[in-house]
Amino acid sequence: MSTKFVVVGFRHGHIFSLVNRIKETDDCEIVACCEAHAETRASLDLDVKYDDFDKMLSDVDCDVVAIGDYYGIRGSLALKALKAGKHVIADKPICTSLEELDAIEKLAAEKNLKVGCMLDLRQYPPLVKLRQLIQDNVLGKIHAVSFTGQHPLNWGVRPSWYFEEGKHGGTFNDIAIHGIDYLSWATGMKFTELTAARTWNAFADQCPIFNDSAQFMAKMENGCGVIADVSYAAPSRCGFSLPYYWEFTVWGKKGVARTNLAAKDIKLSLDGDETTNSIDLSCDIQDDYFAQFLNELAGNPGELNTAAVIDSARISLKIQQAADNKTAYIAL
Repeated sequence: MSTKFVVVGFRHGHIFSLVNRIKETDDCEIVACCEAHAETRASLDLDVKYDDFDKMLSDVDCDVVAIGDYYGIRGSLALKALKAGKHVIADKPICTSLEELDAIEKLAAEKNLKVGCMLDLRQYPPLVKLRQLIQDNVLGKIHAVSFTGQHPLNWGVRPSWYFEEGKHGGTFNDIAIHGIDYLSWATGMKFTELTAARTWNAFADQCPIFNDSAQFMAKMENGCGVIADVSYAAPSRCGFSLPYYWEFTVWGKKGVARTNLAAKDIKLSLDGDETTNSIDLSCDIQDDYFAQFLNELAGNPGELNTAAVIDSARISLKIQQAADNKTAYIAL
């Protein structure tokens, strides 16, 4: 039997990669689409029959609601879908408040529904290989990690709602979730404490209320320290191709490893080595976020499952809340 998807919200480009994954997957189909924003709806090369999500939910027989609207509305859309007995898969972030996340987790558990998220750093060979080195104890006990996930601001290209009050929800919640999810998976450890978090306006001169810069310091289960920068600080033209785009450096008892999303190898320096070694990226890549979501629907959850999605979202939201409130040293 085919898994029937409805799609709501096309105001962020990430949703189109999810649409394509649905279309190219056997036994999956899109049975309806909804876009409430008239200008966006008119621009779509899709059959969008609905401009009211509630009406689509009541009219259309479906199994899963795929969500890609502006960040601030995603939580309410997810809750409506879950209340209607539908599974949910969304672009990140899935919501912008801890209250919404708690309600999503509660409803999903009560109704035995699944929540997926487009978390894709687990799919890139450099980061998969780095995880393998960590899991194989090549680096020994991990004591420190730094990562940078700076994005280009792309003013005038990004949707205008990014810079509207209440629609974005914060740079940590937008970007940091990728690094948080990856490190939890790569190390097998949970984040336990936030030491410090700061967010501020530095690059978006046209919108002083938009805090485009974001840095945090945190601790993981074994005492490992994590320092991260996930600002909209990268130059616009080359921002996604910089070697600092999702660059991870991991220091262990036995040595240090560094790589980034576009790297051709892992740079590995072990205790006793006189030079830095280049480690090839041969490794096994697990199913992507969409395949793992479908597996969980079929009763075969993988490592990226509802619980993992909720956990990564909660850490990101707690860091965002601490930065917004100018607090630190909180339990994660």
